[in-house]
Parts: sequence; C-alpha cells; structure tokens
Amino acid sequence: MTGWAELERFLRTDPQDVGCEQALHVLHIYVELVLDDASGAEAARRYPGLAAHLLACGPCAEDYRGLLAAAQTDRR
Repeated sequence: MTGWAELERFLRTDPQDVGCEQALHVLHIYVELVLDDASGAEAARRYPGLAAHLLACGPCAEDYRGLLAAAQTDRR
C-alpha cells in the first residue's frame, strides 16, 4: 500500500470541516436550528464548518440523523 488513497481523501476534505470533536460539541444546537427551519439553511449558514463535516463524516452524520429523529419525536 502506498498511502496515495489516504492522501487523496485528505486533500478532498473541505477546509471548513471542523472535525468530529468540534462537531459533536455543538451538534445539539445545530439540530435545534434545523428543527426551527426545516430546510436547514440557517443551521448551515451559522455553522458552515459543521455542515461541511456532516457531508464528509459518515459516523457524525449518523449521530446527527439520530439526534434529529429523537428531537423530532420530542416535539410531537
């Protein structure tokens, strides 16, 4: 293995991506913003680094979807 695949994946990373630790720190706020604006536009505008991270990180995106589903159930 040459490591080229890992390098290419790294180079495709959005420079705005905040990473897992910061994303998980404010994920609950992001979810609340999405619940208030179903399009998610306001959440992405206020937290562009988190929006970029959710597009790139499958595990964090899964956490986001789960938290959003739980929060939607609580609001019913």
